[in-house]
Amino acid sequence: MTAAPTRENIVELLRQIRDPELERDIVSLGMVKEVAVESGNVEVHLEIAEPQGSLGRILESQVRDKILKSAGGVREVRCKISKPMAAGVGARPAKSSIPGIDHVIAIASGKGGVGKTTVAVNLACALQQMGHSVGLMDGDIYGPNVPLMLGADPDSRPRVTPDGQIAPLEFWGLKMISMGVMVPPDQPMVWRGPMLHNAISQFLQKVDWGKLDYLLIDLPPGTGDVQLSLVQLVALQGAVIVTTPQEVALMDVRKGVAMFRKTGVPILGVIENMTGEVFGRGGGRKAAEQFEVPFLGEIPLDVRVREGGDIGQPIVAAFSETEAAQQLKQAARAMTQAMDGGQAGRG
Repeated sequence: MTAAPTRENIVELLRQIRDPELERDIVSLGMVKEVAVESGNVEVHLEIAEPQGSLGRILESQVRDKILKSAGGVREVRCKISKPMAAGVGARPAKSSIPGIDHVIAIASGKGGVGKTTVAVNLACALQQMGHSVGLMDGDIYGPNVPLMLGADPDSRPRVTPDGQIAPLEFWGLKMISMGVMVPPDQPMVWRGPMLHNAISQFLQKVDWGKLDYLLIDLPPGTGDVQLSLVQLVALQGAVIVTTPQEVALMDVRKGVAMFRKTGVPILGVIENMTGEVFGRGGGRKAAEQFEVPFLGEIPLDVRVREGGDIGQPIVAAFSETEAAQQLKQAARAMTQAMDGGQAGRG
């Protein structure tokens, strides 16, 4: 007699089904909300941003086929697909789940080389100049560049408070934590998923951030373990996607948009970086229009942006009257308006 299937058996089978856009399994992505098994009948509840779209049909078919073919003792499979309750404008909580921090915002990109960290650092400086208390968390464990861009000494190390919390370092009026100030600069980070998850958890829960209006998190490029850990650990108020002006920007933005929508995080908008004669302009705006999210602005290509990052002088703080600095400030204002005014892109 074939053994009756268990909920654990079904969940393990569902881990073998991958989202075609993100190339991650649907359990890790949080798309599987409920699995019920009773008398050989299996019911699976999935949540995706567009239940009536082609992805919903594809996943429903794959779920049914996988369970019926691989789980013994199954008589019937029902697959329910709905839109996440957290998706959509204004669905995220007004405040974060970290005590003392009002808003947590992820700064992301579909690929490397778009100047995402530079934008994150300068957005943080712009918010600080607007009168907000701001923290900046470097979520790029493998390539932590935030300390360099803020002017941290290579030997700087955060102190541990009497109650065991980590005291963030402070630069340009910002509180900052990064793996770049936790380990020697020449020490390679050869970590797998669980260790990355633990590092992100420590930065969020063991750092004495104090009272902050905004905590910006500079994510590594792409849609990997750090991004998934982040959305599992903290209630994000939104995400900003940084891209470049070329037409291929559409392809780069797509994965970032897909990941945040499938995890119920509102997209506050797209920022086009490096706008100018070399790379052209318009790819970021076109991507924002295609994915129906706000366009937060164009940051012109300016050698002082790069030079300031290399010597620890963010252009917004050190060269505040330049066009690039002014556009970054405007992008920061647009970002806060998109969140506070409920104009974030649908989930």
